Amino acid sequence: MKVFMLRGDTEDEIRKETQIVAAAGNLSRASGTVSEVFNKRDNHEKNVKLAGNVFDYGHTSIAEHGYINLGLENVSVLVEQVLIGYRLTAFTIKSRRNVDFRTAGYKVPDFKDKNGNVLTNNEELQKLFVNHYNKLFAEYGKLVDEGIPIEECRYVLPYGFYSNIIMSMDDNEFYRMTCDFSFGKYSNIPELCELGQEFENILLKYKPYLVSAFNKEKEKAHKDNSIYEDQFAFVDKLLEGQTIEPNLSKGELLEKVNMIDYTKEADYKVLCSILMNRYQLSFIEAGKLLEKLREEDPQIDNKLMHALIHSKNQRELEQVSFTFEIPIELAVLTHITRHRMHSLLIPDFTPIWNLDNYVIPDNLKGVHEEEYRELYADNKALMEYFKSQGVRDEDLVYFYLSGNACNIMTTMNGRTLEWISRKRCCNKAQTAIRRIANQMVAEASEVAPLIGTSLGAPCKVEGYCPEGADSCKNRGVVVKGLKRKDS
Repeated sequence: MKVFMLRGDTEDEIRKETQIVAAAGNLSRASGTVSEVFNKRDNHEKNVKLAGNVFDYGHTSIAEHGYINLGLENVSVLVEQVLIGYRLTAFTIKSRRNVDFRTAGYKVPDFKDKNGNVLTNNEELQKLFVNHYNKLFAEYGKLVDEGIPIEECRYVLPYGFYSNIIMSMDDNEFYRMTCDFSFGKYSNIPELCELGQEFENILLKYKPYLVSAFNKEKEKAHKDNSIYEDQFAFVDKLLEGQTIEPNLSKGELLEKVNMIDYTKEADYKVLCSILMNRYQLSFIEAGKLLEKLREEDPQIDNKLMHALIHSKNQRELEQVSFTFEIPIELAVLTHITRHRMHSLLIPDFTPIWNLDNYVIPDNLKGVHEEEYRELYADNKALMEYFKSQGVRDEDLVYFYLSGNACNIMTTMNGRTLEWISRKRCCNKAQTAIRRIANQMVAEASEVAPLIGTSLGAPCKVEGYCPEGADSCKNRGVVVKGLKRKDS
């Protein structure tokens, strides 16, 4: 693992950033313009103290004026998924659709017991682990060489293969992430704890105004770590020895996307919100106006929605929401996680999920299906052997394969659903995420048919494709940057 600053690590940059944050902390109580307040903050030591005190008081939003750009080399995709789950981060990763990962390398952990002690047979277990991983990577390479799409070959890759990431965030999110990895719930996974230590070193060296608050949080966590403990562990104790359906230990996978909640009369609410915003009406008065407009023009509902679809500011779509439960494989999970503006619930990687839950990609069904199933059976059997040797769950996480699947839940507003559908219903999208996105669109369109007209790939909704030379070139669709060819 290598973590390094891409900028902001020079003395001048540190001083300037601290000055900005200190000025933000001082602005609300100081007289004068921003320029005057900022220019007065020319003492670095005083800026560190002021910004640190304001942050420590709980006014942490000032840290959002500080920013950090990081390069992460050779971290597992398990770590990548955890990072992406933080909603206020920006990141770019290598595409698993375009890059051959057979030489990417992978994480080999030290195998420990539940108390964190390295097992006496650790070296023997590591040899078994390496042989198993090499077998999986060899199978991946064989499938790639056969010409099977890389996006489907990756389903046999274990979740310990290395990723490389450029990620950026404000200092407030960086502080939160550093605490979580250093002594929070993720610190039991050694690789995340190691990342937390790397983040801590960067924070202590390059974010001087956060040092005091971090040291206090660290001391508090070491004295009483209950603030980071699982607050729902009591439920597990209630279930011990109980026979409760469904079988919790099995964790059955959903068959398809289900919409479990939504804004009632969503179409009507969006239409009324257009009129409310434009004419400053109450919801009741907007409804009355809509009825009058319908008398004047029976197509007014469609016209209003069409106008909204082609507006740059679509806040009206944000007034309604949809909640989905989704079965999804790890290979595709990043495709939904990376969309920031929705409330996503993904199960923690420990306790270990049911490894019998996995997805077989279309191109591996039939000819390769038997060997694919054997790989997953062998993987689960080896994981069970490691578990019998006393290996804790935090080290067993590397037995997840990219095709293993779980159930997630998310709530999003209409505008986010529209945006996701634009990207994920496109024929250029990965097959599995396209299937999920189309199911989401179908579910939402059934209860909100007018909003449904705004959902889908750009070629469906807007009649043009923004993909340029990468377009699938549907018949009759205008492709951005290309001359239209009628056929």
